Amino acid sequence: MTHWAWDAIFYHIYPLGFCGAPPKNDFCSPVVPRLELVSDWIPHLRNLGVNALYLGPVFESGAHGYDTADYFQVDRRLGNNGTLSQLVSSLHENDIRVILDGVFHHVGRDFWAFLHILDHQQDSPYCDWFQGLSFGRHSPYDDPFSYEAWNGHYNLVKLDLQNPDVKNHLFQAVEMWIREFDINGLRLDAADYIDLNFLKELARICRHARPDFWLVCEVIHGDYRKWANPETLDSVTNYECYKGLYSSHVDKNYFEIAYSLNRQFGERGIYRHLPLHSFADNHDVDRIASSLRKPEHLYPLYCLLFAMPGVPSIYYGSEWGIEGKKKNGDDSPLRPHLDLSTASQTGRHHDLAKIIGKLSKIRRGSEALKYGHYRQLAVRHEQLAFARQTSNECVIVLVNAADHAIPFELSVPANYGNQLIDMLNPGESFPISRGKAEIDVVWPHWARIMLVT
Repeated sequence: MTHWAWDAIFYHIYPLGFCGAPPKNDFCSPVVPRLELVSDWIPHLRNLGVNALYLGPVFESGAHGYDTADYFQVDRRLGNNGTLSQLVSSLHENDIRVILDGVFHHVGRDFWAFLHILDHQQDSPYCDWFQGLSFGRHSPYDDPFSYEAWNGHYNLVKLDLQNPDVKNHLFQAVEMWIREFDINGLRLDAADYIDLNFLKELARICRHARPDFWLVCEVIHGDYRKWANPETLDSVTNYECYKGLYSSHVDKNYFEIAYSLNRQFGERGIYRHLPLHSFADNHDVDRIASSLRKPEHLYPLYCLLFAMPGVPSIYYGSEWGIEGKKKNGDDSPLRPHLDLSTASQTGRHHDLAKIIGKLSKIRRGSEALKYGHYRQLAVRHEQLAFARQTSNECVIVLVNAADHAIPFELSVPANYGNQLIDMLNPGESFPISRGKAEIDVVWPHWARIMLVT
């Protein structure tokens, strides 16, 4: 049986920014149920064709959410546990599954066990909860001890994930999330820094609680099969194709993304049976509209994102082409507060959301686009053609990133039919003769997604 994730189209929200929460948590202000704002967007998500929501960090933290203070309480800047439970229930009522951020590699300095060490120092029973914690040397915060941090950021304290008490604490939190919030999966932050045995134990616990639970891990580099396999996790963030999607357009070089798609999903593709998590941008990287040199390239890029193998994800606001770039390491420009009534006016591409909705509908209605194997048909500097095939269906995708219209001759895989019906441009079709089809025109910065019948 195919896992539900193969059919998913994700929407990604970074809730602290999206909901306009204060940048710092004082841990004493009243609870404000800002998460309720997400409910107002449900009709918009349905119009986009979204059926799964990746909700970034929601648990009590000191600042940006990835500096957890309490795994069992929703951040007061977003609401309380009841706020999250009601939101997930509303999303489920609209056939939208929910995955949360699981931030287990590190915690913030406001994490209760770390605070206990600050108060009791060597007498604290939690000294062995953290990697490399050692008295005798001072930390950059002038603590009377040193400790390991994530990537040199000493506000993020590395947990010892081999410590049984730490594991039990985290696993109990996840079991509570599944039981109380009825979530469908987790995105595991900084998974490429996490011990694989911990991930395997976590996977067993999650799947025991919910057999169809989906676990996707954040990995920047490496062989994705190390993390996505039957014993460990289900999926990996596809940073390789993220890079190829934008730089192939910036450099007018579709050979780059074509190479990655062949390497990953072609006849000998190393990930051809994995539902990799595909995206054009997210909360950690510049908005795709800011990465492209030509705004018009948003359209062929999203056509590729929805037609290539993988599980596509839309980062909130990028469906209107809003811009955002990091500034001196500050991620806040990537994570703005958005009001639904004005959000579509923030970006320069008011029609992009409708096109993404159309692409979603085509993908969700196509067996080949969801599950089919990938086969490259042709590649040029600004054009790429490929087939997605199952035993029952074949879809031909032809993308043109050039500033001018082009004709195109295609070789069509045999035994599927004698005609190409364009699902993206209704009313247009092309005959197949002797295994070839003459496409009279592919418009600039556009695509054809054609069913062989």
